[in-house]
Amino acid sequence: MKKITQIAFAFILILVLASCKNTKQKIQEHVSNYNISSSIKGAGIISTSAKAFLNDNKIEIRIETNLEGNEENKLATKTSFPNLLKEMIKNNQISQELIEEGVSFDVYFLSYNNIILAQQLVDKEELAVLEGSGGNGKETAKL
Repeated sequence: MKKITQIAFAFILILVLASCKNTKQKIQEHVSNYNISSSIKGAGIISTSAKAFLNDNKIEIRIETNLEGNEENKLATKTSFPNLLKEMIKNNQISQELIEEGVSFDVYFLSYNNIILAQQLVDKEELAVLEGSGGNGKETAKL
């Protein structure tokens, strides 16, 4: 009976270890799920997509709009972009779990002709700032 218990325990342990995903697998899964199911609502947003950079532990998210790439839209985006990022974190489009594992999210808000209206790298430090628990007097990046 003791032998059977030991064999069963060893088998369960092997299954558990085999089913654990490493960070690169989690990145690929997150990007795949994002591209299949994510939709972001907002003024002028027409599409969004994610791309994995496995060697850099980075996910790039592109939010494409029908807005012009002018200074007026850049200024308007400066105030709304942090709120969009917070919403993406809340909806797990930017994964806190992956950020805790050292993955960063490079988020771009683009005009219809691919001019960057806003861009932010969300890592552990920036996540803390966006969630309001960031210390050290750091402000969110100027967009």
